[in-house]
Amino acid sequence: MYSRILTVVWDLRVFWGILCGWWALKWVVKSVNCWYYERKLGIKRQQLPPGDFGWPFIGNMLSFLRAFKTDKPESFTSNFVQRYGHTGLYKVHMFGNPSILVTTAEACRKVLTDDECFKPGWPLATVNLIGRKSFVGLSNEEHKWLRKLTAAPINGPEFLSIYIKYIEENVVKALEKWEAMGQIEFLTELRRLTFKVIMHIFLSSEGEDVRELMEREYRALNYGIRAMAINIPGFAYHKSIKARKKLVAIIQSVVTKRREERRTNASTSKRDMLDALLDIKDEFSRRLTDEEIIDLLIMYLNAGHESSAHTTMWATLFLQKNPDMFNKAKAEQEEVVRNRPPDQRGLTLKEVSKMEYLDKVIDETLRVITFSFVVFREAVKDVHVCGYTIPKGWKVLVWFRSVHFDPETYAEPKKFDPSRWDGFTPKAGNFLPFGAGSRLCPGNKLAKLEIVVFLHNFLLNYELEQHDPDSQLMYVPHPRPKDNCRGRIRRVT
Repeated sequence: MYSRILTVVWDLRVFWGILCGWWALKWVVKSVNCWYYERKLGIKRQQLPPGDFGWPFIGNMLSFLRAFKTDKPESFTSNFVQRYGHTGLYKVHMFGNPSILVTTAEACRKVLTDDECFKPGWPLATVNLIGRKSFVGLSNEEHKWLRKLTAAPINGPEFLSIYIKYIEENVVKALEKWEAMGQIEFLTELRRLTFKVIMHIFLSSEGEDVRELMEREYRALNYGIRAMAINIPGFAYHKSIKARKKLVAIIQSVVTKRREERRTNASTSKRDMLDALLDIKDEFSRRLTDEEIIDLLIMYLNAGHESSAHTTMWATLFLQKNPDMFNKAKAEQEEVVRNRPPDQRGLTLKEVSKMEYLDKVIDETLRVITFSFVVFREAVKDVHVCGYTIPKGWKVLVWFRSVHFDPETYAEPKKFDPSRWDGFTPKAGNFLPFGAGSRLCPGNKLAKLEIVVFLHNFLLNYELEQHDPDSQLMYVPHPRPKDNCRGRIRRVT
């Protein structure tokens, strides 16, 4: 009997010894990042926000990916809130770097608008895929110069008034085509539509075969933009790098061909943004190199179709699932048509500016979906934000999802409710669908115009019958149904 008791006691000691050893080992391993990155900060480490650096090398990426593969991606940040309180800033280790996660409107506004303290800090995968000579890799001065030269032909009212006709012509044709096709992947078709529009603006002379090839490669490219830069077969980044190489080869051939055309025919008139990029000169008469032009084109062509397509899909789904909202939006569009002069054909920017309810639908869609849930910056010096220090060289993750789902600003934040915008203007930093500051999305007005033109024609004449309304949602790289919103477009009287 006594020996049995000794055996049990021994077994318990072994068990607790192993358990304590496991927890001690886990604590030591999870402290590696903390020791490595904080040991050189000296007294400044006491001014860091609370947080958790996660495991060596992978940091917090596992918990991030795990949360974004569920139907509650906000659980990633809520975990920090539960453990450390509503501090608004948390230290993390993500995408291979020590970082500060910023989740409050005040802190987000500070980071996005203070160009003296912060510069772009995108992950290596994003920079390599979009291009080091694109806006994600350029210094503030270079960005300011190129943005000034390229944003006006995309977002300026005189250009939008030209684009609106082309957009509507293609929307009408697309809706008619989709109705005849039967079951379609709604999101896939919207991507093709918005890509056709942005291709027209930047590379108008290229044919349908080039456009389809590029659109296909862009789909592969996007899956690696938010991934770790692991260039090994089987990883998303590896496939995306291959897609970028193909895109670079295609665009290089286009640029070479256009340069030759302009060399042999000096009287060739400007046709699109590529011509404008070829003509750009700085104050020292330096022109853009092929590498710079290619990276700018890859960036603009990608940003110019992905966000518009996804937002249009979600706005359509939200309206279709809420008949009262659908009917109210439809009535507004019918009123626009009734007030139109008899000889007018198609939408005008003046009509778009009067679509108050549809504008609220789009803003609410942008808030609920938060297409880009985060942007990246890097501190160029030690910066004090909301009572904490962000060390020089650390990355800053501006977490838009937390701002857009803050219940103190938006009651029942997960609820789609365009009426919340009645008489409501959010304070600076509380609504960031296109970012803020000097790096605000340069094509935000074009994107909203594309969405408005599509919804105008859809509401007047069509409805969407979704094949699987309960299709699993994916959140990386962007929110979408797993089946890409498979369904049918039906004409209604």
